[in-house]
Amino acid sequence: MTVPLAAHSRTLPPAAYDCVLLAGFGGPEGHDDVIPYLRNVTRGRGIPDERLEEVAHHYRHFGGISPINEQNRALKAALEAEIAARGLDLPVYWGNRFWAPYFADALRELHADGHRRVLVLVTTAFSSYSGCRAYREDLAAALEETGLGDDLVLDKVRQYFDHPGFVRPNIDFVLGGLRDLADAGHGSAPHVMFSTHSVPTAAADVSGPREALPSGEAVPLGDAGGWYGAQQRAVCELIMESVRREYGEVPWSLVFQSRSGPPTQPWLEPDINDAIADLPNSVTGLVVSAIGFVSDHMEVLWDLDNEALETAGERNLPMVRVPTVGVDPAFVSGLVDLVQERTDGHERPALTELGPWQDVCPADCCLGRVDKATIAGC
Repeated sequence: MTVPLAAHSRTLPPAAYDCVLLAGFGGPEGHDDVIPYLRNVTRGRGIPDERLEEVAHHYRHFGGISPINEQNRALKAALEAEIAARGLDLPVYWGNRFWAPYFADALRELHADGHRRVLVLVTTAFSSYSGCRAYREDLAAALEETGLGDDLVLDKVRQYFDHPGFVRPNIDFVLGGLRDLADAGHGSAPHVMFSTHSVPTAAADVSGPREALPSGEAVPLGDAGGWYGAQQRAVCELIMESVRREYGEVPWSLVFQSRSGPPTQPWLEPDINDAIADLPNSVTGLVVSAIGFVSDHMEVLWDLDNEALETAGERNLPMVRVPTVGVDPAFVSGLVDLVQERTDGHERPALTELGPWQDVCPADCCLGRVDKATIAGC
């Protein structure tokens, strides 16, 4: 007998929201922006500009421009179109944590337009400090900065890692990658790698609430990654169930990328490059899915399309990196479904036993900034 997960019960009733805020990470839009942007990301961590330059060359390789802002502009436009097609009167605003338009700018704009109750869509699907709580903390700081805390109500949609709108496009992409390998003559013994952002194991251990799995078993900690790892593995297993129906048993692994911080600090492993190097010689082709991300931003382009592809090339191993959900119509539709959960009581689908996830995060959820040495590269 399974034990109901408490997250199922932490829901909010439908409410009369009057706008949507798309909450992004932000990124530089020119060479002059790169170091100021990285200073924003690492503020308070005492990292000198010389160290930041080690990351800056990723952006300079692409003209100093992170693709994430343009991707969020495209997502905003797609959301607006889907919302209009459903006849919903919900304008969409956009704000970022670390680059313009900042959260404070977006809150001032929507407040000036007469909006008071805001539903926030965050561009991360999984539970972690940096993927959920940090957004809530920065939005709270923006309310304080703008002095709008008494005028605005901000609620965030639930984590959507197992929502059909996120899972089903990823299934299609992985199946498409395997077909590409087969069409190129490399599909006899493929391997699928699901890549996500590494975080310190201490941060992973406090991701999500302090609760058991629906089975009553403890959430695996340490190298298993807490709720962060449990959610990712659950989605990977769903995808591979669909693969199994078409291809039979295909080996797969959850790997990590974009690690930073001192080498003495334990982070989730294996790194994708180490994992590629350790694949058996019998593997004929590799499909890589950036399952931990919702768009092809800088870390996907650099760490996967550059470094991981180079590592695979050193082994003469054909590699196909499949798309992220981006503005896939099913994903966009799923995000608007999440909005309607909160505006009119739309059904709450979830494809794993872990969900549907909570609307309200408890006080002990995704505790603390334990990743002080992290340099994010979105």
